[in-house]
Amino acid sequence: MVNATVTQTLRNQHEVYHGQKIAENAEDIWGWEKPTGPHRLERRTGYLIERGDLTPEKLVLEIGCGTGVITTYLDRSGSRITGIDISEDLLSQAEAKSWSDRVDFQMGNAEHLHFEDETFDSIVGSSVLHHLDIEKSLAEIRRVLKPGGRMAFSEPNMINPHIFLQKHIPWFKKLAGDSPDETAFVRWQFANALRQAGFKDVQTLPYDFLHPLVPRPLIGAVAGLGSVIERIPGLREIAGSLIVSARKPQT
Repeated sequence: MVNATVTQTLRNQHEVYHGQKIAENAEDIWGWEKPTGPHRLERRTGYLIERGDLTPEKLVLEIGCGTGVITTYLDRSGSRITGIDISEDLLSQAEAKSWSDRVDFQMGNAEHLHFEDETFDSIVGSSVLHHLDIEKSLAEIRRVLKPGGRMAFSEPNMINPHIFLQKHIPWFKKLAGDSPDETAFVRWQFANALRQAGFKDVQTLPYDFLHPLVPRPLIGAVAGLGSVIERIPGLREIAGSLIVSARKPQT
């Protein structure tokens, strides 16, 4: 792991402490160790690979890689992946796993990336931007993307009733394992933020009605119903997550 100098705000310090607090059970808190985990991971990372345009030998930055769960799936693309996280506790778990020689991990802060301008072909992440100062993060993502490079992120959808309550009721927020400053996004507001940051080809897609706590026998039925709801205008807006993607202009 490369230990870059990491500039931190109070918000960043909260995230570092949060990483320390959840490190032992992080993957369970995030829902990846639940019976629904593999299905949700396959779908989420499939979107990130497709919309982030991850292909063999491309240089890819994964922001907020945590324990490397998402990285494991992204590595299948054949891209050369640099995973960064502000939490050394989570990164140490990622490093302890077995990796191809295409993957490396570094300490890093998405609000103050330590990479040179126009370094990466693609930048992706899962459930990370809602922890950050979005204006600073998008500016940094645009800076280190190559012209024509793509970004793709999966983020919680504030329009989802469960997510809305979780982000606004303090005891629920704590019970769910949230960090103090994290929030969620309304997709048209997020799309506007991307355009203001200078991105083109902005797309936001509500998806995922498969709650992490759905029991194993019901996964197929709930996933199938969810895929139907995702095609219904209006109703699809309350999906649990958003896939957001955009392109940095060539000039």
